[in-house]
Amino acid sequence: MTQLQSVAWADGAVLVLDQRLLPQQEVVNRYTTVADVAESIRSMQVRGAPAIGCTAAYGMALVATHASAQQSHELLPALAAARTQLDASRPTAVNLFWATRRMYEYAVAQQHLPIAEFRVSMQREAQAIFDEDLAMCQAIGRHGEPLIPARGRVLTHCNAGGLATAGYGTALGPIYRAHETGRAVHVYVDETRPYLQGARLTAFELQRAGVPLTLITDNMAAYFMGQGLIDCIIVGADRIAANGDVANKIGTYGLAVLAHAHGIPMYVAAPTSTIDMRISDGRMIPIEERSSDEVTMIGGRRIAPEGVTAAHPAFDVTPARLINGIICERGVILPPYTTALADLMQK
Repeated sequence: MTQLQSVAWADGAVLVLDQRLLPQQEVVNRYTTVADVAESIRSMQVRGAPAIGCTAAYGMALVATHASAQQSHELLPALAAARTQLDASRPTAVNLFWATRRMYEYAVAQQHLPIAEFRVSMQREAQAIFDEDLAMCQAIGRHGEPLIPARGRVLTHCNAGGLATAGYGTALGPIYRAHETGRAVHVYVDETRPYLQGARLTAFELQRAGVPLTLITDNMAAYFMGQGLIDCIIVGADRIAANGDVANKIGTYGLAVLAHAHGIPMYVAAPTSTIDMRISDGRMIPIEERSSDEVTMIGGRRIAPEGVTAAHPAFDVTPARLINGIICERGVILPPYTTALADLMQK
């Protein structure tokens, strides 16, 4: 596993870089059961919609590899149970359900194979999901780079880089591409309370890649916009509804409102696997409610008085009307999103 690869398959096991420990420690956990893989997703050892999808695919391959059976079709009940277990780990990121559905449907189609060949084919399909995601991220980088204005001052929220994907990233993809081609680019990184994915992960990634950055607290964003120091905003997505409404890390909606007030373009970068055409608008997207402790404590240390409870919706929904464009592996999708996304997904 490379240093910034969030998940990998090796020797019949799923390797997960424990992102809860970054940037202080780089620890890779090795899992051989689907229960452990599901827990790695639930506990946010691995996070980011595309990376969650890749991890879930490897979890399905794990069951196909290790569950006992004499014939391939005998593995289908175990794979169905694994799909249910993985799907229950986190509710908002649609890539998770997309990946487990694809793996299960592939298993059904390949059940005629001899058992040894079936096991290998399931591993290959999981690896194909990973490889496709990496290629999509690189394409998102190519399509999104021209949207970064000449001065190249970009604000991003949460972490949508290599750690959140198979590699390279969605929201960070255009930034990396601009940096690689020699363009001047400077990233303002929201710390992203309460889990600090910006401070811990995005700043870590960008610094390691040599991309100039400034870390800011979430409530500084309006100040920097008002000072004329932000040229555009690029964020990732955990689910995009058919009308273009976007669920992303909590705080994204607030940034979109601020961007609209300041006349700053707001872009969402995500692969087509994040688009959920079964959901008509953002009101139908399930929002994960995480533990109050993640708000009242930081690094295991309580910052609020004992007995205080906190709300913790992990995501919010940004209305499509506040989004200037959706960058995917096929290009930049522009409003009106209802027809544009339907046309895209039909192709």
